[in-house]
Amino acid sequence: MKNYSIGLFIPCYIDMFYPQVGIATLELLEKLGQTVKYPEKQTCCGQPMANSGSEKDAKATYLNFVRNFQDFDYIVTPSGSCAYHVRNHYDIIEQTDVVKKVRETTFELCEFLTDILKVDDLKIHFPHRVGIHNSCHGLRGLKLASASELIEQRYSKLHRLLEKAQGIELVELDRNDECCGFGGTFSIFEPDVSVKMGKDRIADHERNGVEFITAADMSCLMHLEGIIRRQKRPIQVKHIIEILNSNAL
Repeated sequence: MKNYSIGLFIPCYIDMFYPQVGIATLELLEKLGQTVKYPEKQTCCGQPMANSGSEKDAKATYLNFVRNFQDFDYIVTPSGSCAYHVRNHYDIIEQTDVVKKVRETTFELCEFLTDILKVDDLKIHFPHRVGIHNSCHGLRGLKLASASELIEQRYSKLHRLLEKAQGIELVELDRNDECCGFGGTFSIFEPDVSVKMGKDRIADHERNGVEFITAADMSCLMHLEGIIRRQKRPIQVKHIIEILNSNAL
């Protein structure tokens, strides 16, 4: 497996609330022989400001991201929404060669594992019934899985990474790619609708006997976990990297 120089980008909510996800990402990439560095001057990718209608104010944040990550072969993040934002919304700053390079080499973790490192089997053991939640940015933005409204061959990069785990049972849901309701600032401005959507997603997993809900976006899982805790439901959430790194290699 080829060794790459990787800049690790950790989203704000993972840094503040779920540091184990960032640690697991670093550990697995290093186990796979990659040279990983965490630029200490990194901040947000700018997505919250853009989502709130203040994208012009986010330009300085965009430029800071570029400065921090311009010298790496790849920028890898355990977040589909952040990766998508860098690749598709950094078009409002001057498109220098450096900016273009950063946009082109920013990858969500699962697509980096499958598309660049060509990982097929991490030799993990996870004897549980698992439901995969496809986040909107990851699904329709990064194409991490096939969308149900399209007539095309079915695929899922998350499923591919998990399916060979010993003991795992990947559960088919009634609605495989329905939104969890988080939607960044949507959950703030439309909390009632957001919570109802979240409850619907959890109910789908529960109906099908899921023990763990996993996803490539901790923001979605954070939203679902909040509802699960308030309702005292027995189901658990776990970012996919926590499963992939559980006893890999």
